[in-house]
Amino acid sequence: MSRLCLFLLAFVFSGFASAAERKPNFVYVFTDDQRWDALGVVQREQGDKGRFPWLKTPNLDRLAAEGIRFRNAFVVNSLCAPSRASLLTGQYGHVNGVRDNLTPHPAGNISIAALLRPAGYVSGYFGKWHHGAQSGKRQGFDTSASFVGQGNYFDCPIEVDGVATPSKGFVDDVTTEYAMNFIQANKDTPFLMILGLKTCHAPFTPPPRHEKAYEGVQARVTPNYGIPAVYASGAKAQVRATAGKEVPTNLGMFRGINSVDDNVGRLLKLLDDLNLADNTVFIFSSDNGYYLGEHNLGDKRTAYEESIRIPLLLRWPRMAKVGRIEDRMVLNVDPAATFLDIAGQPVPAAMHGRSWKPLIEGANAPSWRDSFFYCYFHERGMKAPLTTAVRTTEAKLIKYPGHDEWTEVFDLKADPYEIKNLASDPAHAELRTKLEAEYEKQAKAIHFKIPEDADDSAAADEGQGKGKPQKIGRGGD
Repeated sequence: MSRLCLFLLAFVFSGFASAAERKPNFVYVFTDDQRWDALGVVQREQGDKGRFPWLKTPNLDRLAAEGIRFRNAFVVNSLCAPSRASLLTGQYGHVNGVRDNLTPHPAGNISIAALLRPAGYVSGYFGKWHHGAQSGKRQGFDTSASFVGQGNYFDCPIEVDGVATPSKGFVDDVTTEYAMNFIQANKDTPFLMILGLKTCHAPFTPPPRHEKAYEGVQARVTPNYGIPAVYASGAKAQVRATAGKEVPTNLGMFRGINSVDDNVGRLLKLLDDLNLADNTVFIFSSDNGYYLGEHNLGDKRTAYEESIRIPLLLRWPRMAKVGRIEDRMVLNVDPAATFLDIAGQPVPAAMHGRSWKPLIEGANAPSWRDSFFYCYFHERGMKAPLTTAVRTTEAKLIKYPGHDEWTEVFDLKADPYEIKNLASDPAHAELRTKLEAEYEKQAKAIHFKIPEDADDSAAADEGQGKGKPQKIGRGGD
């Protein structure tokens, strides 16, 4: 064999080796207020029980078909800024300091972007940040193209590395373009790209191309539709259609999800065109769920399933088996630990999350979590009260500090719509006792406390009763 042939073979094999050794890229795309069941694939799976059978999300369905769909994914605080902070730090809000939507992201926090840098990663954050009115280049990231607060759906000023820059068009299209440019510019380097979409947050304004979608359709009701939440039991329930009927719903939300699907499709095509798809961990999720009449509620914040449960899709062709369904419990504090583990970097002990690597690899993981702690700190002016909970694989205990009479216990296996409160039922005293013990165990595991400066004055607001809520672990571990 000639020296030229030997040289060419050596060059080709060295290329294969370098490609195999390159660390995977990470792409994390998340929406705002998208319910766990607001996916076409989930609606088809639910059949007659699906609320939105007309919803179509072909690109998101493609992600599910080409990767893993996590059916039990949850947030530890169903609120925009705290959820984003948990993603970036792998921590609960009482530790990372972001407990409400008005709190700026503290400069000294753990940063997944910074922790990946020693492994050779370049990082970019794009789109919605929403930590109060925090401005400037996004902390820990090498570059960012983001906007202040909630921004605007159209012609939104974008801060590019902190410099205000005008834009034209639908904001999620614009920030997706910035994200795509980042991927293009860093295609030869391992990268972390996080894209926070504004959709589908109020005022639920889709781009013109989708403003007429789903015209005339309605949503199916569920058994818990229109039944007042325990903390709003004094309010008169609106007269709603009976179970099995259809009711008007927020079509702007679902029209916006069409635009989300568009932009996910743009990212998938780019990764294909750049031959990066096989070595890219692509995750799609949401910052929290959303009530659409269940428990007679809108918005999110409290601990019923519609609020705390989120969509979660993961595709990594090099490792994850296609079309898998994963029912083990995962949380929004987990991605940071997952990225570090996959990149071969140590996971700080201060992180509360766990790496999904064994789940992605299909391992049995016998010691995987079977419960988690939830907490929402009341915000003055909001009707949702201070809420804590423990959710296991089959049951839930919800506590409203200062209001023992509101305590709720649900057998989720028998009562998935959380209608029958078993807290005072003698026949289920053993279940409550077990949940109380698990509540204390999980609170201790995360050193839970109500921050001294948290606005926990729920009782001062209209509709929250009288008396100041109790302090749980305030000022200590």
